[in-house]
Amino acid sequence: MRLVGVVDPDTARADAVAREFDCKAFGSVEQMLTTHSEVQAASVAVPTVLHLEVARALMEAGVDVLIEKPLASSQTEANEMLLLAKKHNRVAQVGHLERFNPAVRATLPLITQPMFFEVHRLSVFTPRALDVDVVLDLMIHDLDIVLAFVHSPVKEIRAVGLPILSGKVDIANVRVEFESGCVANFTASRVSTERVRKLRLFQPGQYISIDYGRQDVLVFSVGDAAGPAAKPSVNPQIQVGKPAITAEEPLLAEITSFLQCVRDRGQPVVSLEDGAHALELALAILSAIKRHAGKIGVTK
Repeated sequence: MRLVGVVDPDTARADAVAREFDCKAFGSVEQMLTTHSEVQAASVAVPTVLHLEVARALMEAGVDVLIEKPLASSQTEANEMLLLAKKHNRVAQVGHLERFNPAVRATLPLITQPMFFEVHRLSVFTPRALDVDVVLDLMIHDLDIVLAFVHSPVKEIRAVGLPILSGKVDIANVRVEFESGCVANFTASRVSTERVRKLRLFQPGQYISIDYGRQDVLVFSVGDAAGPAAKPSVNPQIQVGKPAITAEEPLLAEITSFLQCVRDRGQPVVSLEDGAHALELALAILSAIKRHAGKIGVTK
């Protein structure tokens, strides 16, 4: 496959990118589809509120889509995208980038019965993505990962969040309990003084620590949970293992995987259903934050 073109209503920016990547610039999706009928796949990286509009035009034209997270701004829009993909038989993937993080890929085979998660995703403030709350901007990455690890319906949500430097929630802390008994604590902030991307999970006989940024996994095991590669730690009862990880740029892995699905007509690693489930949980968390704010008299 080759890059046909880039679409941006800011034609000067579109022209600059087109020159850089030796492709054509378009001011709208309609212009691109009219000019280049051979377009097979597209990456939808527009503001969340425009995801449905752009994805609809592409899928109706027979184009497969990689849609940035969050999938949509509402569950109704997400459901419509599911129907569109099915109706037009389109490959549709959601851009939950951390699924392609080598540390997450190395952890998946180790999951047995996760019972507790502690997750932190902190960023310094930037003016990007302020059209959505921090839950939909940052936390949704971790919601998707935990949902992929747990495979259990949500039972209860408790959440608090506050606007700090924008009109949206900039920092949030959430406790999610699943029907399986697993509990996950999430903290997300875009007003931090440091950048942190870490997930810790506990399951019978094991503690697993993931550093998304360093693409690193540490596994602390007791007894039968220790694998053959584990080594004794300071405490002889605890074995420490470090799964083999092949360093890879998650964004490149995501795009490569998507294009392979386009060629093979295969099922994406992150399906629209996965994106819809993460969005559903994120929106439920925002509702819980709103209820809590009402109780304590905090308004945006």
